[in-house]
Amino acid sequence: MTASPSPFASRSASPPARGRREQFGQIFRFALVGGVNTGTFFALYLLLHPWMPYFAAYTLAFVLSMIGSFFMNTYFTYRTRPTWKKFLLFPLTNVTNYVIQSVGLYALVTWAGMDTRIAPLVAAVVAIPFTFLLSRKILIPGTGAGAAEQTGAEPERSSSTV
Repeated sequence: MTASPSPFASRSASPPARGRREQFGQIFRFALVGGVNTGTFFALYLLLHPWMPYFAAYTLAFVLSMIGSFFMNTYFTYRTRPTWKKFLLFPLTNVTNYVIQSVGLYALVTWAGMDTRIAPLVAAVVAIPFTFLLSRKILIPGTGAGAAEQTGAEPERSSSTV
């Protein structure tokens, strides 16, 4: 008598596999949005830089691109609805990103002597993993320990929309 595979084996492997696939999709889409957002940020920074000190240009470009990032990440990356709660929390998650990039920018310009036109890009690369994890936690409520089991079909339960 040969043992047949358990019918439960394929069912139990499917949701986590879909969850991992969805998470990889989110990472890929996050990278695409990040590229667009970085390009937008850098273009704004270069446009503002001649008219104001480099750090003021950096801050204004950062805030403007963060607003665009919120909408690109809610609609495209995580495929969820924007809500007022998420909109208000999203900048809080980006405070970490801002601190990492600001410290990096200051260190690269002041201590390493890097060109002020290039340093923001280098600092942004360092902040990417932190930004992904924090934005995912804010934009998809309930992500964390059980995140691999989510399939992305209905990732949220919030009722207030923007």
